[in-house]
Amino acid sequence: MPKTLLFLFSVLCLSTFLNAKNPNILIILVDDMGYGDLKSYNPDSKIPTPHLDKLAAQGMRFNDAHSAGSLCHASRYGLMTGQLPFRIDYSLWPKHALIEEDRMTIASLLNGEGYHTAMVGKWHLGFEENGYENSLPGGPVDVGFDSYFGIRASTDIPPYFYISGNRALVPPVDRISDNFSDDPPWTRIQGAFWREGGIAPNLQLENVLPRFTDEAVGVIRDHARLDSEKPLFLYLAYPAPHTPWLPSEAFVGATNNMYGDFTAMVDHMIGRVLTALEDEGMREETLVIFSSDNGPVWYPKDVERYDHDSTGGMRGMKGDAYEGGHRMPFIVRWPGEVEAGSATDQTICFTDVLATFAEVTGKKLPKGQGPDSFSFLAALKGKGKPNTDVRGPLALISARGHYSLRSGKWKYINGLGSGGFSDGFDKDYKAVKRGPNDPTAQLYDMENNSGETTNLFNTYPAKVKELAAELDRIIEAGHTRPY
Repeated sequence: MPKTLLFLFSVLCLSTFLNAKNPNILIILVDDMGYGDLKSYNPDSKIPTPHLDKLAAQGMRFNDAHSAGSLCHASRYGLMTGQLPFRIDYSLWPKHALIEEDRMTIASLLNGEGYHTAMVGKWHLGFEENGYENSLPGGPVDVGFDSYFGIRASTDIPPYFYISGNRALVPPVDRISDNFSDDPPWTRIQGAFWREGGIAPNLQLENVLPRFTDEAVGVIRDHARLDSEKPLFLYLAYPAPHTPWLPSEAFVGATNNMYGDFTAMVDHMIGRVLTALEDEGMREETLVIFSSDNGPVWYPKDVERYDHDSTGGMRGMKGDAYEGGHRMPFIVRWPGEVEAGSATDQTICFTDVLATFAEVTGKKLPKGQGPDSFSFLAALKGKGKPNTDVRGPLALISARGHYSLRSGKWKYINGLGSGGFSDGFDKDYKAVKRGPNDPTAQLYDMENNSGETTNLFNTYPAKVKELAAELDRIIEAGHTRPY
């Protein structure tokens, strides 16, 4: 064989070998599911979640994992980019794309490493909108995904229409009236709640969850049969159990309330996707990550009425600086690499997924990319020790602007109250006011008081001063990860 051909053949073989070493990757992100909804996290949960509990038994359960924010779009931005969302103006999402053109994402990273990248589901990171009859720039296919099928945001935020690639499959030319819960136990933002707005003739809100499951299963089957030489990265972002809670008939009565019924339906859909991996012979070579984007809309009265604690003992709910807003179930299954039935108390954040994928594929993050991302591969391999140098301090922002900082066992919140929806929603919101002898902020020992019931602000003034200064430094520096 001529030397030139021999060289090219060797390069081809090496490339194939390197790609073969990289696992397929499946991220399943659900919406508004609480830390305590899965029995694998909360044995007292009243919701049947057999498929996710089996996934936990087959992999590693993270007990101290946090979304990048306590709201949908903020959380998803951090997951995609490895950058904490308070570093940008994420309120622009309804009309503008949030991810900058030069910002690395988990999709562009893996695409550059030879992956076929696909996304199915809820985007909620904005497009450059100029009429739904035109293309929608700035979305998934412009930030590293080879294909996309999904919806613009939640199934309670209009307009409602499917997107294929960067165009509306059918524009939202029809109209749907708003729907507020008439069931007295629920607030107006719970139950079968959606807002009035445009809707495409081919979209029914109750069919979105099954449709996305069908699409995801189709991606897995097509890849196995048509593109199996490349590893697959599939990001499946379900818009459930976020409102509207619309369980199909087969799941009505699975629990004693409609949220539980809908969550049981979500678990069933995830089971279908995991079964597709097995059916196509891809299970053993696929790294699966499951989590939820933020905490649930579940009030103390709901805990009392239905005997189910959706946050699993955590204080607060969606939108809050308290743990119930952002501490999430986080499960990783990776056969042959992650010990089955294991658990870790290592603190991690959604922003850390980017650096982890970089280490998995042998790539070094460029300076300026993933500024708040720390690889947790060592923890997956069973070497991570809680609160060591696996990651730096974690700074987060709540729905109403409370910053919190987690450093080791300490958590500092730079204001009073939840900073989110626990203090009231919309017109009912009343900021917590400081009394004459009250502290100005909050300090909690998460090792001994994970429920955040005892404010140690006045007990450890030096620690408060230290953490407040560290929070300011992280915000001003523009990055947590050392460059």
